[in-house]
Amino acid sequence: MADHLPARTPASPSEAAPRKDVVPRRGPASPRDIKRWRHYLADEEAEGAIYEALAERSKSPEEARVLRGIAAAEARHAEHWRGQLGQYATPSRPSAQRVLLRFLAQRFGSVFILALAQRAEGNSPYAKDSDALRSMAADEAVHEEVMRGLATEGRLRLAGNFRAAVFGANDGLVSNLALVLGIGATGVSSSFVLFSGIAGLLAGALSMGAGEFVSVRSQRELVQASQPTHATLRAAPDLNLSENELKYVYLARGMSEEAAEHRAAERLGSLSCDCDPSTSLPPGLKEGDTLEESEEPDTIGSALGAAFSSFLCFSAGAVVAIIPYILGLTGLTAIIWAAVLVGAALLFTGSIVGLLSGASPLKRGLRQLGIGLGAAAVTYLLGLIFGVSAA
Repeated sequence: MADHLPARTPASPSEAAPRKDVVPRRGPASPRDIKRWRHYLADEEAEGAIYEALAERSKSPEEARVLRGIAAAEARHAEHWRGQLGQYATPSRPSAQRVLLRFLAQRFGSVFILALAQRAEGNSPYAKDSDALRSMAADEAVHEEVMRGLATEGRLRLAGNFRAAVFGANDGLVSNLALVLGIGATGVSSSFVLFSGIAGLLAGALSMGAGEFVSVRSQRELVQASQPTHATLRAAPDLNLSENELKYVYLARGMSEEAAEHRAAERLGSLSCDCDPSTSLPPGLKEGDTLEESEEPDTIGSALGAAFSSFLCFSAGAVVAIIPYILGLTGLTAIIWAAVLVGAALLFTGSIVGLLSGASPLKRGLRQLGIGLGAAAVTYLLGLIFGVSAA
């Protein structure tokens, strides 16, 4: 490779004037510049392929159009780096994150990919790189928000049962590790520790499942109690027209004075048009009906689904802590392996939460690890104290 690129000169005097969207003219590019620009070019081409793949798999024409628009912007960015590189415009390998994203997008195309793409766009180096156009840095900031918006629906669908699953898994990991370490530290036999761990698994899983069912069901009942019933039509014929009590119903629902009077007039038959659809019934419902479970907010999740997810995930988390005892390990060796296995699982679950929320998977994983092992350390110390006292 040659050591330098030829210096770039403006095509006209107007281009020589500083503009916010033009890279200022400078001397020959260094080998380090060339290497960095090639990396940028590879990442832009990979991101364009990611968005095209997501658009191909999207079931929504609007979403596909948005994704193809983002892919076109990435193509413009790639063209900029080709212009910078000139005869050296051969991309290097894209970053490992882009390679993984492209692989997943071509095969799955889910909220996980959109969340990863959101984080990738948010980590763009263009804002601090003088060789990137300011418009490119602005594009990347906008792309992050676009990915956030596209991922919102999927996150809302996951929010109810996903919350129960994550909560159940982490509770199983932490509570059973704390139980096993606390009992193991007292010096009792390994078979007793294993039995205690199995008992803790079953008791905790059943408690979590029942608790989630009651919690979600109660939340749904509270939401149902606040849903408008549209029973006003039945009362309308008997209302005192001069007092117009009906408007207070719509004022209580948050409508303005004018809108409430307009809607009340419609219900009373003074107006024939239905100009304000904000309080109309959902499709398929009749006057006086309430919302069925399937029509309630997705963020709550179903009671049975949350209970089942919580039961299974608590069990899956709790069993990790007793794997060393199931395999026949004893004493301090079993305790260390239990802590290591649970620690790895906490890192994994924390990373998944971080990934889906668009935050740093490593930071979220370390947070889960610190909380879990901290709680287990407390019970282990208590076990040591009681074990010494008993001796």
